[in-house]
Amino acid sequence: MSEYIKSDLFNLAASELNLKKSNIKATVELLDSGNTVPFIARYRKEMTGSLDEEEIRNIEEKIDYLRRLNERKNEVAAAADKQDKLDEEVLTKLKKADTLQEVEDLYRPFKVKKQTKAAKAVEKGLKPLADLILAQQKSESEIKELASDFIDPEKELQNIDDVLSGAEDIIAGDISDDPELRKKLRDYVFKTAKIVSEQKNEDEEGKYQDYYEFKESINKIPPHRILALNRGENEEVLRVKAEVDDQRAVEMIYNFYDFDNRKSGSFEHLVNAVDYAYKRLIFPSLEREVRNHLTEKAEAKAVSNFSTNLRALLMQPPLEDKRVLAVDPAFRTGCKLAALAENGELLETGAIYPHPPVNKQQEAAASLAKLVQKHEIDLIVIGNGTASRETESFVAELIKSGMDVEYTIVSEAGASVYSASKLARKEFPDLDVSIRGAISIGRRIQDPLAELVKIDPKSLGVGMYQHDISQKRLEKALNEVVVDAVNHVGVEINTASAALLTYVAGISSNNAEKIIEHRSENGKFNKRKELLAVYGFGPKTYEQAAGFIRLDSKQDPFAVTPIHPESYQAAEKILENIDYLAADIRNKEKLEQIREKLNEIDLVKTAAALEIGLPTAKDIVAALKQPGRDPRDSMPAPIFRKDILKIEDIEPGMIFKGKVRNVVDFGAFVDIGLKQDGLLHISEMSQMYVSDPFQIVEIGQNIEVKVLDVDQKRGRISLTLKF
Repeated sequence: MSEYIKSDLFNLAASELNLKKSNIKATVELLDSGNTVPFIARYRKEMTGSLDEEEIRNIEEKIDYLRRLNERKNEVAAAADKQDKLDEEVLTKLKKADTLQEVEDLYRPFKVKKQTKAAKAVEKGLKPLADLILAQQKSESEIKELASDFIDPEKELQNIDDVLSGAEDIIAGDISDDPELRKKLRDYVFKTAKIVSEQKNEDEEGKYQDYYEFKESINKIPPHRILALNRGENEEVLRVKAEVDDQRAVEMIYNFYDFDNRKSGSFEHLVNAVDYAYKRLIFPSLEREVRNHLTEKAEAKAVSNFSTNLRALLMQPPLEDKRVLAVDPAFRTGCKLAALAENGELLETGAIYPHPPVNKQQEAAASLAKLVQKHEIDLIVIGNGTASRETESFVAELIKSGMDVEYTIVSEAGASVYSASKLARKEFPDLDVSIRGAISIGRRIQDPLAELVKIDPKSLGVGMYQHDISQKRLEKALNEVVVDAVNHVGVEINTASAALLTYVAGISSNNAEKIIEHRSENGKFNKRKELLAVYGFGPKTYEQAAGFIRLDSKQDPFAVTPIHPESYQAAEKILENIDYLAADIRNKEKLEQIREKLNEIDLVKTAAALEIGLPTAKDIVAALKQPGRDPRDSMPAPIFRKDILKIEDIEPGMIFKGKVRNVVDFGAFVDIGLKQDGLLHISEMSQMYVSDPFQIVEIGQNIEVKVLDVDQKRGRISLTLKF
């Protein structure tokens, strides 16, 4: 295809993203060369201007859109050229078009139409009459006299009315296809439209009663209401539409074309054409645009919320040097137990039946105490599903009776999904599904990131309306969050599961499996470079992955840091300049001395002397100061308890230390030790107006809250931060 239009994509992206053109160009070249986002963000800062992962992905998305936009412009230009209608005016409009929608509007006049009323009328030869009516120069009698010349029964034009109706269809089609008019009406609709809903069918549970008679401006309606309306419409409980002042819109069409009832006999036909064009062709199209725009906006917010929550969940700190006894609670089938070593290794499994209908409390207490003592358990971890609080009461009573252990409640969302998965069957082929679930519950407190990557993020219970939005879009966004979290933390190559390794930059699922095979056949890795001996692990994969791989080895002392092998020489030179060796960063006493000397070096001079960029020099020095540092250590630790709380004990005014379990558009759910989480509504987060709860709290955060209200009957607790 001929290239009629060639846009400067980097310049456009720089203008829209407010970034330097040179940085965008370098980033795109890196992406086009097969480099991963985490690798570019961490190890190519000099080229990108230290852009972070989000900025790089924004560039990737924007360039992709601009490329598609430019391609579509050329396709439309080609279509116009084929019809000998490509002139400077059309080319100029195409060049100026900023969106795909504008380009599609410009394409409408050149689109080959076969089934529309207007297209059929044109085929019947009525275009000249339509043009005469549009010119508004003839009287009504003159128009009818001209129309009589077009009567042709063979063309289904039996009389004057048929002829005039066909001419009106052509005018309506031309009005509908006018890109400038559509832009004007689009602006009007997007500024003034309201979303209106009413009850369509029976709503047995009353889920949508707030929307039976609902109306709100599209510029004010919050995203979660859009998704609720969409769900109600999909379930055929609600009838939803966009609404504007139609009379005002029609007047805008008259004014745009200067249609005037005082001018000629054309006006009646123009009224008919405008009415048909607006009601049947233009507004339904614009209404779809409005609904699509609102859904797109709502989905983007829902995905953003979900991503924020997921990142906070994945970045929960690991529980170091703690042996845990995981409990997957249940009534009839019993509570499944899994004792886990500090590294998550399974020590022993079991089951107890302290609840109805079995009620073997004494036997259950003895079994639990025996496991705690035998394996020197530090913490009992209870899943928050069915029988969770009853199990908590049982454990709390044992602690009161002298069992020296603490407990905590963790979300078991996704545990059942994992336990029945192919991955779980491969990991524990001889264990029952429920026991696998208990292991997952225990491990997710020992190392949340390593365990939660095994579970579909949508199953982790940290969002809203995840089933009502584009699954492809959600999956892509959540996968990016997991990738960023895994690479931000780094992965211990000698202990990581295949599921965790798959998220390391550059490593495919096949690479991950081969690493596990190599590890089992040849023993642990001693150097990052040994990855090149793994079957299928080439130089490009190694380049992308090496910096995110961790291993604690004397043979590769920098491998405990995020320093990339390509920077080992620079790191060694920095240490030599302060009279230390790479191996010295493993010695705690020497490390303190190294830190003191590193604080004194001139980074600018060092970077110049080593011929490396200043950002890389800064990163190397930061890594040398804290080898083996886990960025999750700065996150709040879990809350451990020894006693249980009941809703009957709660009164307004009480203050509790709680943990944020989920954050949504209207607030946050906080675990204060009850069966149900309390709601911290957005209006109770600050004395000041809060528009976004994510600016105040995040999942995993420990906060002090005051009880605002208790509804024992419905089991609801309202919380506040305003005290």
